[in-house]
Amino acid sequence: MKGFTLGQFYPSDSIVHSLDPRAKMILTILYVVCTFLCKNILAYALLLAMTLALVLLSKVPLRIILRGLRPILFVLIFTLVVNVFWTRGEVLLWEWKFIHIYYEGVMNAVFMGVRILMLIVGTCVFLTYTTTPIVLTDAIEQLLKPLKVIHLPVHEFAMMMTIAMRFIPTLAEETDKIMSAQKARGADFSSGGLVKRAKSLIPILIPLFVSSFRRADELATAMECRCYHGDKGRTRMTVLHYRWRDLVAVLALVAFGAGIILLNRFGIGYTA
Repeated sequence: MKGFTLGQFYPSDSIVHSLDPRAKMILTILYVVCTFLCKNILAYALLLAMTLALVLLSKVPLRIILRGLRPILFVLIFTLVVNVFWTRGEVLLWEWKFIHIYYEGVMNAVFMGVRILMLIVGTCVFLTYTTTPIVLTDAIEQLLKPLKVIHLPVHEFAMMMTIAMRFIPTLAEETDKIMSAQKARGADFSSGGLVKRAKSLIPILIPLFVSSFRRADELATAMECRCYHGDKGRTRMTVLHYRWRDLVAVLALVAFGAGIILLNRFGIGYTA
């Protein structure tokens, strides 16, 4: 839980940090679309190269990004196993009784694993690592501003999303403290079967829920004491402005997506 870095801002003077947050949200959407467009080996190789270049441009240390990936290892391994053993194909690599492993299953597992890793790394670099929660709130509100015409609470929705992302690391740290306290009292979370392990989590979940509600109440009280009443009459210290580098970044990612489409159509190698 200590390595969970989602929602944590890493200060730096990189090019990615200097981009307009609204542009970074648009870039995130384009990046996710490009990730799902990849269909063969060359396309995934281009995606991997682009993601590595994005990490270098952001100046976020690679050790921090890798440490943040540790909590998703279980999901990643589970996805790989499901794709390897449940995907049928034409080229049989290994067979034992009812277990069949096909070349297509192995390649699909590799592609799916790379896609999950690139999605997490890319979206975190564009948003959480290089954008503060306050600026991110302003960006979400500005992009959703047209929805105010149909009387949707855009500001409240943006604030809710930002607060949720902000408190993910805090709740992870609180969970680690509770587990350490329970272990000091003799609790065992690693032995026994699945049912026993699930029951051992009850002493963690109850104080975690109590702590979460207490933090929510303290946050609401603090916002009321500061006379917070949503976006009515609200002004901003920093006004967002698009610049030429934002347009260049968006056009570059659009060109990147076009390159992936071409590689999917004319590239060589295994195609998913």
